[in-house]
Amino acid sequence: MHKRNLMLAGLLLMSGAVFAADTPGADWITLEEAAAKAKQAGYTQLHALEADDGKWQGEGLKADGRKYEFHIDARSGDVVKEELD
Repeated sequence: MHKRNLMLAGLLLMSGAVFAADTPGADWITLEEAAAKAKQAGYTQLHALEADDGKWQGEGLKADGRKYEFHIDARSGDVVKEELD
């Protein structure tokens, strides 16, 4: 795993996050890129981010203080699903 990804994984672990449940495909965006995409979509805190069923799946807080579950397309990085958790 790339050194940056290891650092991000360590930070997520320290926050109680779960990641990499499945193995990301070779053509996927990286874990670091997926986290950046979530931040761009308005997530202020990430509680979990993992590869699952062909997508990045995560949980986090938005500025409204509520917890959401979200899915990020593994190739484009687009947030394709968000719902209150």
